[in-house]
Amino acid sequence: MKEIVATKPAAQASGAAKKSIGVVLFQLGGPDSPEAVEPFLYNLFRDPDIINFPLAWIARRPLARYIARRRTQVVREHYEAIGGQSPIRLLTERQAAKLEAALSGEFHVKCWVAMRYWHPLTEETAAAVRAASLDQLVLLPLYPQYSFATTASSLKEWKRVNDAIGRAPSGSLPTDHLVEEFHTHPLYIAALADRIATSLTHFSNPEKAHLVFSAHGLPLSLIAKGDPYQRHVEETVRAVLAYGGWPNAHSLCYQSRVGRQKWLEPSLLPTLRQLAASGEKHLLLIPISFVTEHIETLHEINIEARAEAVGAGVEQFEMMPAVGDSPRFIEALADLVRSALRSEPSNRGDR
Repeated sequence: MKEIVATKPAAQASGAAKKSIGVVLFQLGGPDSPEAVEPFLYNLFRDPDIINFPLAWIARRPLARYIARRRTQVVREHYEAIGGQSPIRLLTERQAAKLEAALSGEFHVKCWVAMRYWHPLTEETAAAVRAASLDQLVLLPLYPQYSFATTASSLKEWKRVNDAIGRAPSGSLPTDHLVEEFHTHPLYIAALADRIATSLTHFSNPEKAHLVFSAHGLPLSLIAKGDPYQRHVEETVRAVLAYGGWPNAHSLCYQSRVGRQKWLEPSLLPTLRQLAASGEKHLLLIPISFVTEHIETLHEINIEARAEAVGAGVEQFEMMPAVGDSPRFIEALADLVRSALRSEPSNRGDR
């Protein structure tokens, strides 16, 4: 496995004052109680970057309300199985705290979390940012692979909220800098490889473990419109495999399909059944597009997919933990912030 050495930050000039910077970490969010499941789902399905079709602006809200009500009970049961709520806010706030600490030697820094579909919502975070005194602001979506449905949606919401608030001199925002993706950033790849290497030690014969990379799915309609997500996922997988140099067989599949649209394939559960039928008895599931644990890893993979695999004859099923607030991943985020601050200011998600 290759050795990655983090780029050392430039030393502060003697007597130079530290700049005050802010970093906004964007994530999808998740319900923080059983009662929050339905409104969370409603917020998700009324997003035009999630549900879009001709004249969708007329039907989107009623349709979102219908889907949310229909799915609430099942989704609530899934959250109950992992503790009753999503851990994503807590885990993202841990990342924010670690990132603050990593940058504190170079800057006066404050990191905020902005969730797309549940608290702290984008408008809440924007208000906090406007109240701060900052020299520069970095917008950092925590989606390694760019997608219209994640990165673009979060940045559009940030722009919409701030355009609606206006530009009052007493609380105006500083010029911001943008990180759009980091799907092959060397330190991110190293963080993934670290997690895979540790997970492989759980097998008596690590080389016999089949590596199953699982990414969140996406409707093919978005790919047809030029969404680079699938390409980014495939490039992440290739980079991780090249970095780790493992001889193991591997597969890539997609999960979390919703509705009747055609989505990226192959899907997770059919992939597991096919691997079991072909004689694969030892599987390591690698959530390649998730940087924290949440319902898609803790329930969809670690409960549903595990049961499917074991039922099909798999003898050992392991799930790689997300990169979370691991030192290498925090190094990656800090490096992304430094690079963004050296770049041209963004246009706030107009892409």
